[in-house]
Amino acid sequence: MKKIFNSVITLAFFIAPAFAQDEARISATWQVQKYDITASLPQNETDRSMTVKAKIDLKNVSARPASTLTLRIGSSAEISAVNINGSAVDFTKGEEKVNSATSLQRVVIRIPSVQSQGNLSAVVDYKLTVKENSGLSAVSPAGSQFLPTSFWYPTPNSWYFARGADYAPFRLTVNSSSGQSVISSGRSEAANTFDQKLGVQPMFVSGSWDAANVEGISVHYLKGSGAEEQKRAVELAALAAEAKAFTAKLLGNAPDVPIRIVSMKRGGGFSSGGTIFVDDSVFRRSKIDSQTAMNVADAVAKIWLGNSIAVNGDGYGVIREGLTKFIATQFLESKYGKDIADVERLRQRTAYAAVAARDSPLNIVSPLDDYYYPEVANKGAMIWRILVKKVGQDEFFNTIRTNAQDGSLSLTELRSAFSPHKEFLDHALDQVTETNLQAGLPQVAGGETKIALRNAGGIDTTVTVTAALANGEKMSAPTTIKAKSYGEVIFKTTAKVMRVEIDSEKLYPQTNYSDDVAPREVTDSDLLLGVKRAFDKQEFANAESVARIVLREFPRFDDVRVLLARSLLAQGKNADAEKDFRAILDEKLPSSRSIAWANVGLGEISAKNGQNAQAVKFAEEAIQADAEYGASLAARAVRKRSNTAPSADESVKAFFAQFDRSAVSNRKAELDAMAVPGETAKFVSGISGQTVEWKTDVLYVDKIDSNTVLVETALAIKLLNREPETGTAVFRLSKVGNAWKLSAVDIFEVR
Repeated sequence: MKKIFNSVITLAFFIAPAFAQDEARISATWQVQKYDITASLPQNETDRSMTVKAKIDLKNVSARPASTLTLRIGSSAEISAVNINGSAVDFTKGEEKVNSATSLQRVVIRIPSVQSQGNLSAVVDYKLTVKENSGLSAVSPAGSQFLPTSFWYPTPNSWYFARGADYAPFRLTVNSSSGQSVISSGRSEAANTFDQKLGVQPMFVSGSWDAANVEGISVHYLKGSGAEEQKRAVELAALAAEAKAFTAKLLGNAPDVPIRIVSMKRGGGFSSGGTIFVDDSVFRRSKIDSQTAMNVADAVAKIWLGNSIAVNGDGYGVIREGLTKFIATQFLESKYGKDIADVERLRQRTAYAAVAARDSPLNIVSPLDDYYYPEVANKGAMIWRILVKKVGQDEFFNTIRTNAQDGSLSLTELRSAFSPHKEFLDHALDQVTETNLQAGLPQVAGGETKIALRNAGGIDTTVTVTAALANGEKMSAPTTIKAKSYGEVIFKTTAKVMRVEIDSEKLYPQTNYSDDVAPREVTDSDLLLGVKRAFDKQEFANAESVARIVLREFPRFDDVRVLLARSLLAQGKNADAEKDFRAILDEKLPSSRSIAWANVGLGEISAKNGQNAQAVKFAEEAIQADAEYGASLAARAVRKRSNTAPSADESVKAFFAQFDRSAVSNRKAELDAMAVPGETAKFVSGISGQTVEWKTDVLYVDKIDSNTVLVETALAIKLLNREPETGTAVFRLSKVGNAWKLSAVDIFEVR
């Protein structure tokens, strides 16, 4: 409770507070009605600043007159002027700590008194400087991006406000550098201007893309991409269109907003108002991966819940994050089947189980908490699933639509609408998780088998208990176990019961999932961790054994199957390993990591069989998948061992010849000029003034698009006061104008 109390107190510093007579908790004073922003990106390659004029239309939503306006923006913003209702005003600035690493800038403005429900307009002129590019903010001649939590625009309520941040319609114009396209959300009225009618947080990106329009969905993939990337673009568009149609059946007609899918190097998984970012490597994989499919479906659901329908108030994340994830999982089940959706639900409860021991009640958890998203999204989705099971899907979504008719939705409304289930919702939303369901060992008595059950939680649970029989059959029995009590279920069978499982549908959030099964075969709630622990210890036979136990219940769990296949390969069981690797690539919706490691494994098997050309093909598939550092490094080792001739064009070789000379000469200005501004600053600084020897041998060049390549090199270096070092490094080069520049160091294994 002390943690919860402190969290609530901390929030007081992040909003403009107003206390209505009937409220005890902090609420917002100002609500944004619309943003109107004009941003100008730098025209000079070395300029790191963007100039912005932001107009904010505001409404006093408190019960009292307001004579102060407080705006929040990133600490790097240099504000030159503030205008209120057409008149220049003075302002004061202060720091607002978010956490140990992040601060906001608080701008306090005295204003003429505005009555309750009154309006005003504020215009802020400022310059925003980005010292080092990140996935949240970047200024670059190769592409810029500004996402909401880079705090690039002024707004009254903190992004961490427990009752919901500011979401509003916007008009956005971005003046970009020549040759760059701009993408945001909403309708594009003219070049680089967007009009968004839904409630969102302003964002934009700039870069170079080719575009395809499929089934009304626009997909922007990297310029110069090949046929396979274009094929993935069509598949992604079709997926989004299907998710849109599915969600419309549940929530009503689709909001009138274009859906855009955008290929990005950084920021994959972000979405806002119908614009969805996916990692650029998604387009180079052999099929859409599970996380990307989930992100697209979830982003589509958010167009309704959170954008078209305003979602705020205490516990708003349970709707904005939890209900959308539930809908997205339902969509995956409708498209790919229940077995695939069950694996996704397994991933969700595993993610929640990792924070279950330290979470807060859902109605007060805040984005300030590091467990916020794992809790509200995953536990939230589980709670909606239980409620749907109680009331029926049709009635559930009829209730959602009815309560959203006024354009807004809150958890308080839904708790009232589902009042017959008050006891369940009060416990699920107002209490931390304490439920732990346990099954006892089967006890044979005559012609029946008894199973003792326990419910350690504070609410009655209605679950299904499943028994696996020695003859291969399964039996199931529903039962209700009282809160903090014991129960029993009896299976009338003469066959031996080999295994029992409580809550076989895995409906309830629990503190421990490993004791749902008796006899216990795995002691981890995280089933993948149970396999990986043995694999990482190189106990491959044990890893194989545990993996087979997990796959017996979840045969489509590709993350475990890939560890099984790698364990088999390590034991020299090549034929069995190959069978499992190929099964992974044939899966409907494997994870990106599984795709990469399956190709690595098949490459290793091909190399052992003397099929070098085939080994290289699999290795390059894994490299293009770009799913995991370890898989990419292993794939490159397979290719190198296959004695494939080096591939490099002369312009890339010339770049690294010059880089070597500049590094050895310790001329920092030259090295800086060879890097994309804002990128690899720490790497370049670490070389400058420290290099005694630096020799780069270019081995392979892998094309990403017409402006980007990955360059695998063999490095031989010596830095001051260190021994000579050698090893593999993979650099990402981006073309700026007609010249290559260093944009990232993807792998650096130089020892």
